[in-house]
Amino acid sequence: MSNELKRRSEIDEKLTWDLSHIFETEKEYEKALDEVVEKSKEIEKKYKGSLNNSDTILNCIEEYEELYQKAMLTNDFTYLATSVDETDDKNQARLIKNDSILSEVLSRVTFIESELKEAEDKILDEAIEKTKKYKVYIEDIKRSKPHTLHPEVEKAFASISPVLEAPYKVYNQSKLVDMDFPKFEVDGKEYPLSFVLFENTYQGDKNTDLRRMAFDKFSDKLKEYQNTVATAYQTQVQKEKIMANMRNFPSVFDYLLFDQKVERQLYDRQIDTIMDKLAPHMRKYAKLIKKVYDLEEVTFADLKVSIDPDYDPEVTIEQSKEYIEGALSIMGDEYLDIVMKSYNERWVDFAQNIGKSTGGFCATPYGIHPYILLTWNGLMSEVFTLVHELGHAGHFVMAQENNSLFNEAPSLYFIEAPSTINEMLLSNYLIKKEDNPRLKRWVLSSMISNTYYHNFVTHLLEAAYQREVYKIIDEGGSVHSKKLNEIKRNVLERFWGDDVIINEGAELTWMRQPHYYMGLYPYTYSAGLTVATGVSQRILNEGEKAVEDWKEVLKAGGTKTPVELAKMAGIDITTDKPLLDTIEYIGSVIDQIIELTEEIEEK
Repeated sequence: MSNELKRRSEIDEKLTWDLSHIFETEKEYEKALDEVVEKSKEIEKKYKGSLNNSDTILNCIEEYEELYQKAMLTNDFTYLATSVDETDDKNQARLIKNDSILSEVLSRVTFIESELKEAEDKILDEAIEKTKKYKVYIEDIKRSKPHTLHPEVEKAFASISPVLEAPYKVYNQSKLVDMDFPKFEVDGKEYPLSFVLFENTYQGDKNTDLRRMAFDKFSDKLKEYQNTVATAYQTQVQKEKIMANMRNFPSVFDYLLFDQKVERQLYDRQIDTIMDKLAPHMRKYAKLIKKVYDLEEVTFADLKVSIDPDYDPEVTIEQSKEYIEGALSIMGDEYLDIVMKSYNERWVDFAQNIGKSTGGFCATPYGIHPYILLTWNGLMSEVFTLVHELGHAGHFVMAQENNSLFNEAPSLYFIEAPSTINEMLLSNYLIKKEDNPRLKRWVLSSMISNTYYHNFVTHLLEAAYQREVYKIIDEGGSVHSKKLNEIKRNVLERFWGDDVIINEGAELTWMRQPHYYMGLYPYTYSAGLTVATGVSQRILNEGEKAVEDWKEVLKAGGTKTPVELAKMAGIDITTDKPLLDTIEYIGSVIDQIIELTEEIEEK
């Protein structure tokens, strides 16, 4: 694939997703939006002030769910269209209009949760006894009673939701629209630069001069925007602290963990244990990079390279089907049929174009099908990204088939387990596919540099940094670009020690991820992969029994807590054993890579 970025209008349709499955025409979308507005007025007129008996409550929730489903379809339709081209003014205008209308709609129906939270527990318990579909939803209402504000305040918050989401939008606009990266030259050749090109291509390039120059130029542009992005981030965390105080939570951490249904202990343990126990293994891996690339020193800009770049297979989108099917066939026909539909039904946007969001994500419009965004770079690393996002897709299809809209999504703590387990299955499939030491080393090193580095290092170091920021905010302080740079550098230096040079620009890494605008999200990657590692080992050792257990977990959606879901899968996350086992497993993989490297070099 060429590194020259095209405009969205120049992209082959086959590389894009098909949003017509949500709404076939603009007229159909507009009609749905009008229906959402009218339905919200109807619900308000019919039920406001009347939620005082179990039957009325259940009827109201059912109508509210229908409204919410259609509202979310208009939200997904406008958001997804914008995410693939932030430079399109028409899509931006439609998204802003949609957000504004939905904020009015949701504000109009906030009375539902407010009245339910004011209802006597006896009435709510009667409703719970009469329903399986909305049982968890009503139980969550009861659980949140101590943190509920006056109905008019809740309504006000709903009405200004677009304003409250402004920090994330400012961040995205700065990153995807305003940052105009310059071309750069290495060995007489000119290279284009963008967020996508750096993160998907250059940071892993085997040419050290190219890789480091791209890092420097990328960092130079980030630095120009550090004060703007820091202001957006400070606004975000300050907003969360204000919400925590208003809702009577003892700390911003308790506020952000409440919806995840996990104790602070699990959050802190994930960060502290990995920072302490995983660091020695990853420093050993850094030394291997130094040896393989014959570097005088390993810098932060070198950590994403492949151990065997000349063996990094190029993979077409068509060829990726074979890898996906081969890796996930162990999950059985039901699961495999779901994920393989993604190709023929155009669930995936593979394109590389100007203004497209970076990274990858999976959106899951209820009752339609998932939509996956990634930027195909033609390398095996992108197959790992695809199989990861298909893990989310398969999970939500099965969860939606078995649960109401209000119960489909599990806690954020658990959300990355179904995705990362697919990466494990792909790695195991590739290793078994061919008895070749070089292939085995490449797969194992890809497992470290993609699956584990991404989830257990990149995102975990984000989490360690984020925790320090929230500690400052919790104590009434504030953050600015200089302080954020200082915190990030300290976290990186603590983890990598003297084995990696944290070169200038590394401290700006906090500007590269949108996760900081999504609460305590970064640590959940390692939490999910901890579960996924244990489950994948079960699947390899126990076969069908472990697979069936896992599929029941996927079908459970949000009806269980993270601890309960993990237990269903045979993993006890109330102890530190799964995490310590995973770290030990990572260490064993790194040792295998070192042994294979020595074996290959001796030949």
